[in-house]
Amino acid sequence: MLGFANLTLKIPYKRSCLAALPDVFIFVYGSLRRSAQATRHELLAGASYCADGYLYGKLYRVDDGYPGAVESTRQEDKVFGELYRIADNSVLARLDDYEECGETQAGPHEYLRKRLPIQLGDGTSIVAWVYLYNRDTTGLQRIMSGDFVVWQASCALL
Repeated sequence: MLGFANLTLKIPYKRSCLAALPDVFIFVYGSLRRSAQATRHELLAGASYCADGYLYGKLYRVDDGYPGAVESTRQEDKVFGELYRIADNSVLARLDDYEECGETQAGPHEYLRKRLPIQLGDGTSIVAWVYLYNRDTTGLQRIMSGDFVVWQASCALL
């Protein structure tokens, strides 16, 4: 069980999610989130929501307003999103196609899928797959809040 059986969270979650192995989690921070505008959340069919969380990274607005996260070693750099348990590999294959980093897409890819620790509300972490932006961020607008949904809402108010 890799030590997750005794994990207790102080934030809302589905207990059954934490019984899974670490490599069956996905963390989403952009258009795959439930509350994102023009959401593509339906691509997560077959995955179960577990908890909100964040990764250490920086969030940028990429060309058409969609987000791209890059890793950071600074604890003040956070990208907020949602953690899901994946029931089977078909979800990852579908998401790889959506993020255009699957085996059928020619490289270099705009995004890459990598396993990173996701920080949860009680200070614990779970390793999950994350799609990271794989291009130069020079000239891109940084989303300082680290939260794409909050940023979208603030843009709608302008």
